[in-house]
Amino acid sequence: MSVLVQREAAEIREEWLGWAFSTLPAERPAAEAAISGLYRLLGLDPPRFHWVSSPLMALETVPPGVRLSASESVERMAEWPVPRRLAMLVQTLSMEFEAQLRWIHRPMELEIRTEVRTPLARSVERCLHDSLPRTGDSRHFAPGYRWYQTQSVSWIAHYDAMRRAAGMVFTPEQTHLLDLWAAAARSCGWWWPREGVCVVSERPVAMHTEPGDGPGEVRLHCADGPAFRYADGWDVHAWHGRRVPAWVFDDPTPERIAREVNVEIRRCAIERIGWASYIDRAGLRLVATAPDPGNPGSQLRLYDMSRETKVLLAVNGSVERDGRRRRYGLTVPGFLEDPVDAAGWTYGLSAEQYSLLLRRT
Repeated sequence: MSVLVQREAAEIREEWLGWAFSTLPAERPAAEAAISGLYRLLGLDPPRFHWVSSPLMALETVPPGVRLSASESVERMAEWPVPRRLAMLVQTLSMEFEAQLRWIHRPMELEIRTEVRTPLARSVERCLHDSLPRTGDSRHFAPGYRWYQTQSVSWIAHYDAMRRAAGMVFTPEQTHLLDLWAAAARSCGWWWPREGVCVVSERPVAMHTEPGDGPGEVRLHCADGPAFRYADGWDVHAWHGRRVPAWVFDDPTPERIAREVNVEIRRCAIERIGWASYIDRAGLRLVATAPDPGNPGSQLRLYDMSRETKVLLAVNGSVERDGRRRRYGLTVPGFLEDPVDAAGWTYGLSAEQYSLLLRRT
């Protein structure tokens, strides 16, 4: 892929990332026109639209004047006919595009997939999908997971980049279908289509992200409040991409942290107040200190947490985005008494092997 095509693909990715994480009010006429067009492609009359303030409101309310059968409950969303048929339209479109690709397009398509589709899919999955209200025990709120994937901008942006950056030619029918999906994605938040009525959510009024793990990716993060918030007050807190309960920000006391059974939430809460502050406030006893052979100029500090667990306080070997080196804690087995032994244990190494590292990350 040429530098110019790569640059255009990156610009298209950022454009669609902006739409996916937009906090602008929904453009209701445009959204309703696009969704109505998709209904018509199924041979259905345009639905009546019921707008709600957030996805939580969408999943907890029944549109006025609608009497839903048991099969139309959110918990049985996988059985809804309209989302299933719309998802099939997208699957058919994807199969047609794949069949149209010639060898000359394939290397460029793979590059655009890497530059556009993959980072968008990961960003949407980790920020928007995982932050939807849970409707079951599954991580992917299984009843509607396929439908939420269908609404993801990642596949829309992929094919948009193929035609705009790579010059791929679509049929009028393919262009019409892609344009309808693109218009819906640019105009509103999530939507839930039933026969005769479609529930559509407004966008959030605030959203905070930071660069993610891979190039072009983002993840939810806000250090002093909700990572995103809707006008009706529904919000989600996140710490460096991890969804956490509000107490991590509102009441991160050592006692509250000790009661938390989820180790990842516990870690986020400790990072929220800082490892050094947590160690001090929790009154952890210092066991030993030692120079860090894997990070010259820094110290390792080992603290008692419980009979079974100790905490190793270390300094990050890599510089953070803000130019500083972060102090962080790692839990290690309680039988360890030497900080260098503990540091080696976190890497699966002996103290001697760890001491031979030129610089750890």
